[in-house]
Formats: sequence, C-alpha cells, structure tokens
Amino acid sequence: MKSVIYSRTGDPSVLRLVDREVAEPGPGDVRIRILVSGVNPTDWKSRRGSGDGAAPPFPEVTPNQDGSGWVDAVGEGVVDLAVGDRVWVHLAAHQRPTGTAQEYTNVPADRVVKLPPGTSFDIGASLGVPAITAHRALTVSEDGPERLYPGARRRPAATPARDLCRRLRADGELWSGVGGH
Repeated sequence: MKSVIYSRTGDPSVLRLVDREVAEPGPGDVRIRILVSGVNPTDWKSRRGSGDGAAPPFPEVTPNQDGSGWVDAVGEGVVDLAVGDRVWVHLAAHQRPTGTAQEYTNVPADRVVKLPPGTSFDIGASLGVPAITAHRALTVSEDGPERLYPGARRRPAATPARDLCRRLRADGELWSGVGGH
C-alpha cells in the first residue's frame, strides 16, 4: 500500500511517499480502506513540531487524524462493525504512529463510526476532530451557558443547542460512539 510518512519534523518537504505492507488488525481494531483522508490543524502542527528536524514522537509517523472509507477487516472482539461498512474515522493518529494518510489504516474500533446512508465519504472525512469539538462545545457546559446566543450568561434560557445535539443523535449513527461526550 502507499503511505505518506515523516521521520523528522518540519515543513511539507519532510513528507515521503513509501510502500508498506497492509497490516492485519489487532484485537479490538478495525482495518479501514481509506478513500478520503482529512487534514486538520493538529495534523500539520504535529508535523511541523517544535522545530525543523526535531524527532517526532515515533520513528515514523503517518499523519492525519480523520478519514473515511470501508471496513476492510475487523480484529478479534469487534462486534458493532463489519467488513463492507461505510465509516468515518476520528483521532486515528492520536497518540499513535499511524493516521489516515495511507491506503489502509488500523484503528481502535471506538474511533470508527458508521456513515449514515447517503452521506458522502468527503463529508465523513471532514467530521472527525471538527465534529467532536463542536459536539463537545454544545454538550459539555463546564461553567458555560445553557444556551448559546449573545448575552447567554446573563439570563436563564431554553437549550436550543443541546436540543440540536439531541436531534442529531436521534437522527442516526452520526454521533454514536463519539467519545461519550
């Protein structure tokens, strides 16, 4: 398979295209045939690192947290996903050496979510980190307002943002399995 990697931090010139063997998924992992890989600021900031030439956290890193594609294989113990499922992937490279900038990637099953029917792979690859961030912002108050609008902290109000999240969760699997937030 083709894989984009870097072994030192820096500008985009540190990225290399290499051939790799397709790895079997381990227990609790799912192998995804990546059709679309999403790029987030966290991806290029990690690649840039703290300075050109600094060592990344692993000897080689395949970047990109988010992506979408088909389930190609499942590891032992995976029950909610099956070969052929259309999925989106989030946090694929979080504290791991391999992300979605490759033809296949193995990720923990809890980072893989079925795409709702009719949702494109482009949309799926754009969800990941942005969707989880938005979901968290709308559902975890941590001393924030119950409702998002100008002046929300000054008066009590209904909760349309939370209602929106509840409707999104009720409409399908878009939010199922997303970190429990």
